[in-house]
Amino acid sequence: MRVRAGAASAHVGGLVGIDLQEVTDDVASLDHGGRWAVALPYDGPAVLARFGRWEVGAASDVEGPWCGPQDWTTSLDRGEYIDAVDEVRSRIAAGDVYQANICRVMASLMPDPKARDIGGLHALLSEGNPAPFAGMLRLPDHDVHIACASPELFLRRAHNVVESGPIKGTGRTPADLTAKDEAENVMIVDLVRNDLSRVCLPGTVTVPALMSVEEHPGLVHLVSTVRGELVPGAGWADIIGAAFPPGSVTGAPKIAALQIIDGLETASREFYCGAFGWVDADQGTAELAVAIRTFWRRGDVLRFGTGAGITWGSDAAAEWAETELKAARLVALAAGTTFPATVAASAMLRPGGGT
Repeated sequence: MRVRAGAASAHVGGLVGIDLQEVTDDVASLDHGGRWAVALPYDGPAVLARFGRWEVGAASDVEGPWCGPQDWTTSLDRGEYIDAVDEVRSRIAAGDVYQANICRVMASLMPDPKARDIGGLHALLSEGNPAPFAGMLRLPDHDVHIACASPELFLRRAHNVVESGPIKGTGRTPADLTAKDEAENVMIVDLVRNDLSRVCLPGTVTVPALMSVEEHPGLVHLVSTVRGELVPGAGWADIIGAAFPPGSVTGAPKIAALQIIDGLETASREFYCGAFGWVDADQGTAELAVAIRTFWRRGDVLRFGTGAGITWGSDAAAEWAETELKAARLVALAAGTTFPATVAASAMLRPGGGT
């Protein structure tokens, strides 16, 4: 299925959605039929798009003209980010929190208003950085343009079974993973177990896999699996209310971490660190990613978020370097055009760009 460039459409779960039927922010709508593309911002109203037609398709089926930006600014520069890490460590020492995820939002002006189709960026990312939860949502009438290359599962649902796959621990190779990464992963697994327990039958929440090493383009992650059986009658409003925002991008305890994040981060995360994917209300199935490795465009400005989990064992300079590692490959890909031959190293973040 080839979709006209710029048309309202989605590409999630290997399917292309067209024939837009409705857009709403009411998560209860996800229980009432149809197949939906879902974007849950970390802060802001949900964007839920029900399409009337879904067919198997590839990223190339939704691509349009794209000429990516070269220069970026960042909401927190290196010094400010290091100060934020030090503040989190002081809050840990005071007993306020065990872990908090600190993020920065990068922004760049699109160089060509005629070549800014988010489908083109999605095609570039799919080619150069394949991801298990890649997707695209394009709603021109709502100024919603999202391209996601997430490696992390937020929630998968198969009828009454729900599963999450929190990531904590990042390195260039498995040898880079440390005891700090393992401790961080265990903390967030406990948090996700607690979140799911709020909507799952007692005794059904388990951890089938703990700290598996997953390889992705340019880096590796520690990934765990948490699974449970939903209580009868649990709807999407209940599930999202219990588990959102994702524990891996907030911290533990979650409420305390959210308060610390609000005080230290200087830009709205918007779609970054929310959730992105699809829900099929007719089949009782769903797959939502944590919206990391995610770009979104508002008007002429493209944004991208990157962050790291901070614990007492964190080294501030190393955490900054982790945010750069997570961003570098994707930002380089975004600097290309719709049909790139190669991605030059010079297309990465340039000096003076703020990060």
